[in-house]
Amino acid sequence: MSEYDRVRTGKLVLKGEQQRSKKRKHKQQKNLDTPKVDTKDIADHGNWWKVTSIEDINGPVAIEFGSHTYIKALDNGLFTLGAPHNEGEGPSPEEILTAIPVNERKIALKSGYGKYVKVEKSGVVTGRSDAIGPMEQWEPVFEEGKMALQACTECFMSVDVEEDTVVALSKKASTDQMMQIRSQTVKTVNPYKDVPQEEHGDVKQIELNYVKKFQKFQDKRIRINTEDTKGLEKAKEDGSLHETLLDRRSKMKADRYCK
Repeated sequence: MSEYDRVRTGKLVLKGEQQRSKKRKHKQQKNLDTPKVDTKDIADHGNWWKVTSIEDINGPVAIEFGSHTYIKALDNGLFTLGAPHNEGEGPSPEEILTAIPVNERKIALKSGYGKYVKVEKSGVVTGRSDAIGPMEQWEPVFEEGKMALQACTECFMSVDVEEDTVVALSKKASTDQMMQIRSQTVKTVNPYKDVPQEEHGDVKQIELNYVKKFQKFQDKRIRINTEDTKGLEKAKEDGSLHETLLDRRSKMKADRYCK
């Protein structure tokens, strides 16, 4: 990178022109990025909500084809499409599966009979396996608000209406292969998911974390600025936390990035 590239250019300010303060949009943007929860859809399905990512698929789930109809485990190891439910009803016990994450892309499913769901060589979906192998792994595919479930054979799960069974025969995900996986587990949101490790906790803890990260320990003593931390709270809201922390550490002359 040349020296010219290091220079940050800004807007030209004419003499006598007042510089307007920048409007901060981070709070508004945060609200825009937060996905909206369809509370009516959840209520219509008995508090079973529609998953939108593989991270949501864990624990009790139900696979819905169409509207209010779920695949149902039979005692012979086969699956069929259960009877339609009324609005406000969730899936029946035999329509509830247990999802187990295998890796970042694939999951395994266990029926209420304690057997894992797999695809046979014939393409029929069964629940007769005692352990998870390649045939028992499924990959959820999300695209444009729709979802399909792909088997290890690269075929997608669907319902064979004529045979009244669940199969995975088509290598293309069309209308018949579209489904919804619904979950009843409580979503836990980690408020620090996208926050650096040093910025976990209150402002006092954050300052201590950065002191530990950047301080030169000539005498093995931690030096923290003893001034009031109210300025840190305001700096955090204004988006200038790092600059303020650096100023506070520079007064202690213990930071390797401070002059």
